[in-house]
This record gives sequence, structure tokens and C-alpha cells, in this order.
Amino acid sequence: MPQGMHLEQEMTVNVEPELTLLFDGACPFCCREVSFLRAHDRHGRLNFVDIDSSDYEPEAFAGISYRQAMGRMHALRRNGEVVRDVAVFREAYQLVDWGWLYAPTAWPGVARVVDGVYKIWARLRLRLTGRESLDQLCRCRMKRL
Repeated sequence: MPQGMHLEQEMTVNVEPELTLLFDGACPFCCREVSFLRAHDRHGRLNFVDIDSSDYEPEAFAGISYRQAMGRMHALRRNGEVVRDVAVFREAYQLVDWGWLYAPTAWPGVARVVDGVYKIWARLRLRLTGRESLDQLCRCRMKRL
């Protein structure tokens, strides 16, 4: 063990995160969710990538374009597999030991309703948070880059 490193620190360091979440850093709801997850990620199992950042490179994240990432929630597992929509939250919360909160979203019947509500939320998210349309955001992004 390196000098000065306590056993507890060594046990909580995770070299490669298990799940990388792509999030909209200009969305207040998204940022609150990310803050919660970061605060509870004691083992370094999660990584967060702000897709609204000018240095977001789709090629580094399974080719998920800015438009795709802004349209719905995406995450990548350590093995490169892409996870989408409510399943992202279910996995992320499980990894920070809060899985019980999202577990019911996988139950038959409940899953269909939750997935439907999420699709509506994803479609209306920008408008509900006072942002420009996805088309306008994509045009602005192209000008910035």
C-alpha cells in the first residue's frame, strides 16, 4: 500500500468506472441528479460526461451524437455496451447502493408506465426547463465548434 494511503481509501478507489453517464450540463434537473449520484458514489463506480461541453466527442462514447444524447438518457457500461432511458437510472442508483429506489421501475406493468412517462419527459425536457429547441441547440453547437 502506498505510504500515507489508508486501507479505507485503497478500498474505495475504482480505476475504471462501471458506468459512464452522458448528461446535459445545462439542464438544472440533470445537474441535480448528477450531484446526488456523485455525492453517493463512494466507490468511484460512476463517471459523468457533460454532453453540452464543447469538448464532447461522440466517437469516444460509442458514436452517440450530441442530438441523440440530448434526446434521451444514455450511459456506457465498462464493456462499452450502451444503456438508455430509465435503465440508466436503475443501474446508476444500484451502483451507489440506492437501487431500491428505482427497482420498482423494472416490475412488469410499472415498467411500461415509467418508460412511457420518461419518453414524454425526454421529449418535453428542454421546453420545461426553459431551453431552446433541440434543433436550435444543435445549430448553436455547430456554430460553436
